[in-house]
Amino acid sequence: MILPVYVYGHPVLRKVATEIGPDYENFSELHTNMWETMYHSDGVGLAAPQIGLPIRLFVIDGNGLAEDFPELKNFKHTFINAEIVERSPSKVMESEGCLSLPGIREEVSRPDRIRIKFLDEHFEPRDEVYEGFAARIVQHEYDHIEGKLFVDYLSPLRRRLIKGKLNAITVGKVDVDYRIKLPK
Repeated sequence: MILPVYVYGHPVLRKVATEIGPDYENFSELHTNMWETMYHSDGVGLAAPQIGLPIRLFVIDGNGLAEDFPELKNFKHTFINAEIVERSPSKVMESEGCLSLPGIREEVSRPDRIRIKFLDEHFEPRDEVYEGFAARIVQHEYDHIEGKLFVDYLSPLRRRLIKGKLNAITVGKVDVDYRIKLPK
């Protein structure tokens, strides 16, 4: 089932998400719905807070970007209860967008290499190192389960310059091809 994407201004996007276990009710259905919602929305990743659930779960499929970023070939993963345990000191600036911030793309500086521990969709433990754009996408989705958005990394001046766009999102003045859930 395709679910609505919660957009900027909704309080669930600012909550630090809680861990889940293999007994999480209807996990399999939720997992399937997240993939469907992400693909329908033309996203590369989707975190549970973006569909209104403050739990530590996100999915990523970078295959669509593999032509430009070879490290994303066959990069399709589910991350449960993720924790970034290492970040490289070197950073890279790249443009980012987000399904919860439609119509906004900004340059964001992020570490170019991370190490992350998580459980996969079978609740098996994983400990992985990602570099390049794969590291960026994981950090972007990870931020969602930490209650952060990519605009939080912008300078105060840059945030002031996009304030009108952010305010427009909160009242639904956006043009998207997917269902959205506005703040109350």
